[in-house]
Amino acid sequence: MAATHSEYRGYLRNDLEAGQHRFHPVQHSEPTYRPLLFGTLAVMGLLQVASSVAILLHLTGYLQEEVQTEPVLNALRDTRKKGRCKTPKESLPSAHLPIRAHQEYSKKGEPKAITIDWDEEHGYRQRMGYQKGKLLVMESGFYYIYAKTCFRYYKYIPEDSSQTGVPPVDVSNTQLIQYVYHESIKQNSKAAVLMKTGSTMRWNNTSYNMYCAQQGRGVRLDEGDTLFVNVSNAWMLDPEGEGTYFGAIKLGN
Repeated sequence: MAATHSEYRGYLRNDLEAGQHRFHPVQHSEPTYRPLLFGTLAVMGLLQVASSVAILLHLTGYLQEEVQTEPVLNALRDTRKKGRCKTPKESLPSAHLPIRAHQEYSKKGEPKAITIDWDEEHGYRQRMGYQKGKLLVMESGFYYIYAKTCFRYYKYIPEDSSQTGVPPVDVSNTQLIQYVYHESIKQNSKAAVLMKTGSTMRWNNTSYNMYCAQQGRGVRLDEGDTLFVNVSNAWMLDPEGEGTYFGAIKLGN
């Protein structure tokens, strides 16, 4: 029995020593796989952060703006060039002329149409000519032409008693017509109506009467062409330049 007990104790001792030998390699392997595991996790974390940042930059458009920096800079340079103020030599041909206050009108009551004379001194012209009521085109292109004429009439009571017997003009059925003419150099300067507007007014002699006719349109003009305005009953024209004027401006080629 004693032998059996000592044998049992020897068995247990051998078993414990064998167990220590079995677990010994595991203790020496820990320093090998643990740093590798931590390194792998760190690399994966950095990759995740980098991908998240890239997605965020793409969604906000930052990357696209960086790629297209050169085209944007070129566009800004072109805008600066186009935005520069043109010198008078570079500006487009144009003209705006108010009516000349003192000129020979038709006789009172005469409906015949005459050509209006314009005031160069109080208007302006840029690369367009003018002579005897006519605008001269000096550069071919597409132009916008406009004209406005105001007519007015009221009964005038002279202070001179010698004129009190003069009968008033009948304005109960008055035609007030505005014509804009175009003389084409290609058609041997033959005048053709470019625009026409007006109305028949039924005015009276006991009150102040006024009517304005205005029109405009675009037209292709050639160098050497001329433009002018005719009106009927010109003796009724309002002599103020704010109400009666004529002009043109080049829009393009």
